Amino acid sequence: MERMEDDLSQALNSVSLERKDSKMDTFGLYVVTWNVATAEPPDDVNSLLQLSSPKKPDLYVIGLQEVKAAPLKFVTDLAFEDSWSHLFMNTLAPLGYIKVSSIRMQGLLLLFFSKLEHVPFIRDIQVTYTRTGLFGYWGNKGGVSIRLSLYGHMLCFLNCHLTAHMNYASQRVDEFEYILDAQTFDTKNTPRILDHKVVFWFGDLNFRIEDHGMLFVRNCITSQRYNLLWSKDQLTMMKQKEATLRKFEEGHLDFQPTYKFDLNSDNYDTRVQKTWFGFNGKKRKPAWCDRILWRVKPNSSPSEDANEGGQNQEDPKKQQEEQQHKDEFPIKLSQEYYTSKMEYGISDHKPVIGIFRLELRKMYETPLVQVCAEGEWSADFDALITYSLLQSFPSSAWDWIGLYKVGFKSISDYITYTWVKDDQVSFSDELFQVYVNKDEIPVLGGECVLCYYSSNLQCIVGISQPFKVQESRAAIEEGLVPENINGLDETVAS
Repeated sequence: MERMEDDLSQALNSVSLERKDSKMDTFGLYVVTWNVATAEPPDDVNSLLQLSSPKKPDLYVIGLQEVKAAPLKFVTDLAFEDSWSHLFMNTLAPLGYIKVSSIRMQGLLLLFFSKLEHVPFIRDIQVTYTRTGLFGYWGNKGGVSIRLSLYGHMLCFLNCHLTAHMNYASQRVDEFEYILDAQTFDTKNTPRILDHKVVFWFGDLNFRIEDHGMLFVRNCITSQRYNLLWSKDQLTMMKQKEATLRKFEEGHLDFQPTYKFDLNSDNYDTRVQKTWFGFNGKKRKPAWCDRILWRVKPNSSPSEDANEGGQNQEDPKKQQEEQQHKDEFPIKLSQEYYTSKMEYGISDHKPVIGIFRLELRKMYETPLVQVCAEGEWSADFDALITYSLLQSFPSSAWDWIGLYKVGFKSISDYITYTWVKDDQVSFSDELFQVYVNKDEIPVLGGECVLCYYSSNLQCIVGISQPFKVQESRAAIEEGLVPENINGLDETVAS
């Protein structure tokens, strides 16, 4: 186990090494997939997220399947966030990550976290889902996706839970292709999943190991000769026949199959199963159900790209512009590590993680909005915010600026907010000012930041430098807080 942790840390460190191309920026991307089998979260996920490593990834993408979705609990989760989301937010927020986006469809949950420094450059966020259970009427199976622009490069993350059981390999492929066809986004250039520059496809894909008997499979696992099983892995076999699957890459399966385990154990299925006819000793054969694959859109000829994205092939000028754009702003992706995390036993599946190096040339390096706190802030008087538009973008009367505690968890984790139009007090051609009512400012003070949220773009487009909110004099005089003692009370922040 210690050797594996060292290897994972080395993989994260390798992502953080000096970039190979001085014109390209390197990002560490950490992907997790886990069928949690309706279990409540473990006590901590430090090992799952490799938080002991001195180097941390820039982005975390976490896809879960079979999150508990009983009717009452599901409604509660929609209103107050589910326990899994809370755990990941509480774990990552103190390390400088915020939850940028998420989507839930019954048991499927997809979370996207970013280091705060990248948040103003993550734009064009959209989410969607597709049901495939009960002929498309039930969401116990299907796919959820998040698409976004990272420094101008379009990425899409698709978390799937496909049909189970050995005999349904072809149906799983059909479901995947149906999801690719069904999911569309409200954008001109990348309306479908495969239009994006980079696509990650992961989840409980439920592909099994054919032909080999239980004894042979378990002997291969015990002797760590996993390569003897690869040729009969259904996903590997289907990739040889299906053009859509061949577009996706996957690392070597150099880890033991992740399904099916006895709970709180590293032992494969030993339980006696109950059937309509009584009890039998049939056990599930181990399989690599849980997978992470990716696709980088090939730097093909303009006509090929136009055809794939539904573009007009009769417009050579547009094709030439697209090719020039690809040459000027390239993107590269490589996998540094691919493995399972065997120490987690709350589910009959083991989680799988993939560590990736994403290299790209940024299309922009300045945020859309510059925002800052004017003067001294405390609950003793109204405060002023100054902001300026650094680039043109579709602003709205529904845009707002939120006051956040340093270390906030998500966009909705604000202390208070002010509307940029309704609360505007002055403006010029370059600078705008809005006020914040003193009654909305925390009396106990603390380190805070301001974030400008664009309603049209559905994301934060500007973040201030951290600044100090002073304790209220009235609070000090009334003994609510000792004088000269700093810190924002958690109850106020919530």
